[in-house]
Amino acid sequence: MEIKKGIAVSPGIAIAKAMVINSQDYRIPRRAILPSQLDVELKRVRNAFASAISELKELEKSKSISESNIKDIFAVHMRFLRDRSLRKKICDLVKKDLIVAEYAVSVTLREIASHFASIKDAYISERATDIYDIEKRLLKQLIDSSNQDVEHITEECIVVANDLSPTQTASFDRRFVKGFATNTGGRTSHTAIVARSLGIPAVVALEDVSSVTDVGATVIIDGNRGVVIINPDEETLAQYEIYYEDFARLEHELDSLRELPAKTRDGVEISLLGNIEFPEEADIILDKGGYGVGLYRTEFLYLQSKSEPSEEDHYEAYLKVVEKLKSKPVIIRTMDLGADKVVHDNHFQVEDNPVLGLRSIRYCLQHMLLFKTQLRAILRVSAISNVKIMFPLISNLQELLQAKMILRDVMEDLDEYSVPYNPDIEIGIMVETPSAALTASMLARECDFFSIGTNDLIQYTLAVDRANERVATLYSANDPAVLRLLRNIVYDASKAKIALSVCGEMASEPENVLLLIGMGVRTLSIAPAMIPEVKKVIRSVTVQHCNNLARQALSMNSKRQVSNFLRDAAIKILPEAF
Repeated sequence: MEIKKGIAVSPGIAIAKAMVINSQDYRIPRRAILPSQLDVELKRVRNAFASAISELKELEKSKSISESNIKDIFAVHMRFLRDRSLRKKICDLVKKDLIVAEYAVSVTLREIASHFASIKDAYISERATDIYDIEKRLLKQLIDSSNQDVEHITEECIVVANDLSPTQTASFDRRFVKGFATNTGGRTSHTAIVARSLGIPAVVALEDVSSVTDVGATVIIDGNRGVVIINPDEETLAQYEIYYEDFARLEHELDSLRELPAKTRDGVEISLLGNIEFPEEADIILDKGGYGVGLYRTEFLYLQSKSEPSEEDHYEAYLKVVEKLKSKPVIIRTMDLGADKVVHDNHFQVEDNPVLGLRSIRYCLQHMLLFKTQLRAILRVSAISNVKIMFPLISNLQELLQAKMILRDVMEDLDEYSVPYNPDIEIGIMVETPSAALTASMLARECDFFSIGTNDLIQYTLAVDRANERVATLYSANDPAVLRLLRNIVYDASKAKIALSVCGEMASEPENVLLLIGMGVRTLSIAPAMIPEVKKVIRSVTVQHCNNLARQALSMNSKRQVSNFLRDAAIKILPEAF
């Protein structure tokens, strides 16, 4: 039994067999297989060689290879890939050591490359480079097939990987993927956010979990405590089966609050909205007792498709949501592409620091056609229901004015063709940069509402990459600098008499719910699965109590002090959540 401690990013308990997938830029760890899996691994070796040969043939057709040296390279690669003795050596290693195909390929070819490199003859020693290239080609086939297997699984499993992209996570079938664990990641990475939206228990920042987990090993994911247990003993397994039942019972109890209002004990109602990625999640908001959509992340229209979504694609996706929610509010955020949400096409160039690069509203303002396509669809659906539009990552007044000007241009285009829309559609921004927080009073004059995106606001305020596990301990919603910015934003919105909500992950943490209510926040937008738990917290406190907590928290001078203080207060109210 091996116990790994990481960062809990999505609550719940999951117990299943491990499916381990690799990343192409990650070293291949040695992982054992069961004797029953041997035939599958040997078939994977054969298929990898066959696919690599086919790929090389296609490459030969598409390239001009009149130069003799290029012909030589292709010939060398093809000769090795067709060498039966090489394939036999790899298969024999898989059989002898009962290891995964990827590791056998990597070890065998690196031994050959090292042998070539040690020979004094220049021509032969230079062939080592070709061997490494062949290794990469074979590993690509094996890793791609492994990654594709995750999208087509038919048995319950725990996915274990070096890292997962938001798109990979979104493709998981919730019936079969019961949880996941990764070496890297942070609590507010987009992958973690998707996991919470889908209700998949997950733990990240485990350093080497993909290296020490064998394919088919029993794995426990404890998404409440941030623990992963590999090959648990009988006593631990029995204990976690009890935890699983307890957690399921708690979820059932919380779901009984569905029809009750999110109202404090002294009668103040807090509006609970849901954050969604996909139209289907609108049903979860209703099932969990939410009041509407406070943040509709629209990036997955781009990330899930190989082609650029059309205006009709946008319109149909938004229409599904508003039809389900009827008159309830739906706040649609314009695309927040960039950082860890990148479309793999010509629109994006590799950046040294993508978090500070061309992302979000900056990307929209430089890709006008994409931006206008989305705005047209949002405006069209606004004629049907209570839709609002929100611009992300606004950092200064000029960006907001430019975005509003483009929106007016789109309105004029629709007028020209007599396309109906709501001309009084509410326009808001996400306040998620320190510059926006410090100029909130100016921005409020041009907005109908603010939504505080705490994930990025914390990241930029503390200069901490929220997806980097190495600095995860520095990322904290309870840092005094963050609390002071939050207080200022709430004050400026109140003074300007515009609506304000908090839509970052901070709003779903019971201890921080108390703090936000005490600061004057009356609307929270959270992962739909978290609505019952947050409603329970709200119904257990008074505003006066929250005011006192916030006042004390704001007087403290360290995040540790604030965190411990708020956690102690929340444990008294909802001990089962901890």
